[in-house]
Amino acid sequence: MWYHNEFCTKKQAVPHVIFAVPNGAFVSKPQAMKLKATGLVAGVSDLIIIQPNRCLFVEVKLEKGKQSDKQIEFQNKVEMLGFEYIVVRSLEEFKQKILINK
Repeated sequence: MWYHNEFCTKKQAVPHVIFAVPNGAFVSKPQAMKLKATGLVAGVSDLIIIQPNRCLFVEVKLEKGKQSDKQIEFQNKVEMLGFEYIVVRSLEEFKQKILINK
């Protein structure tokens, strides 16, 4: 919500876009199979942020959380394509990395 309110509203000359990818949603096995058949990809980052001339992939983890093998594989692909990928563990870390890397 912080990012959306700061950068994605009409008050900005060029509003940014931020959205969540619900890969971790708890669904039934039939629902999971349908999602996979329609494009769900394991390991995709939790958030995708689109800014002018910049696309950023953000994985949100708890303090001691670790990326899965699929998440690391996705990160490697994203970075090989020239995009930024960050892992954050708090709102403050998110703010710092977004503003420093901008």
